[in-house]
Order: sequence, then structure tokens, then C-alpha cells
Amino acid sequence: MPRAPKDAYKYFIDIQTRWNDNDMYGHVNNAVYYTWFDTLVNNFLIENDLLDPQASQQIGLVVDTACQYYAPLSYPQTIQAGLRAAKIGTSSVRYEIGLFKEGADTPCAQGHFVHVYVDAKTRKPKPISKTMRGRLETIC
Repeated sequence: MPRAPKDAYKYFIDIQTRWNDNDMYGHVNNAVYYTWFDTLVNNFLIENDLLDPQASQQIGLVVDTACQYYAPLSYPQTIQAGLRAAKIGTSSVRYEIGLFKEGADTPCAQGHFVHVYVDAKTRKPKPISKTMRGRLETIC
């Protein structure tokens, strides 16, 4: 996937790297990037009243994720994490994420995160509501 510039993303949060994010090579460990993906997507959902982690009757389960790394990040840095909804299906969403050094227009990493939305109790796929679809369309 070619690198997408910062203006390709519609929703952003700042993430401060932490001391323990760095690995023995002096940069953020690759596994940490996936926690940032999860934080970004869930922040969007919570801020838009689409997810209450303790009470929602519908939840998103990750079924696919990937990340391409282009330049190292390390502690201490502020990361600007950008999000867009690349595809909204009947019960799934493909989110695309760009991670940028503060003030940069080219991502240090980018990837995707696919949620299948399911009933919280039965774990069976459940169609995305009109409300959710409308809010997701704001970040397409």
C-alpha cells in the first residue's frame, strides 16, 4: 500500500510515547503500534457514542490487521495518529491508520484494522446501525 499523506485521514489523536515503549534497539517495539491502532479506533468509537466498553450490546472484534513500518519512532515523541474508514460493509469496517511524527506529513507507519461487529453476548455478526454508519461515513 503506498504511503498516504496526513490529509488522507479524517480523525486524529495525539499519543505520547512512553519510556517502556522502546525496545533494546532504541525505538518503539513493533507490537506497540498495534496497541496504538486499537486506542485510535476505540477513541473514535467512544467519542462518537458508538461504544461503551462495559455496556454496548454490539462490539467490534478484530479479524485482520497489518502494519507497514517506514521510519522509527521512539521515546520521547508525540505521535499524531490518523484514522479513516476505508470500507464499510454490512457488519464490518476496514479502518486505515497513519502514524506521524508530530508536524510531519508523511507517515512513519501505516496499516489497517478490520472489525467485524457482533452481538456482545452471542458473538454472532450483527449489521452496523444507521447511526454508526453515518458517523463512520464522516471519516471516509
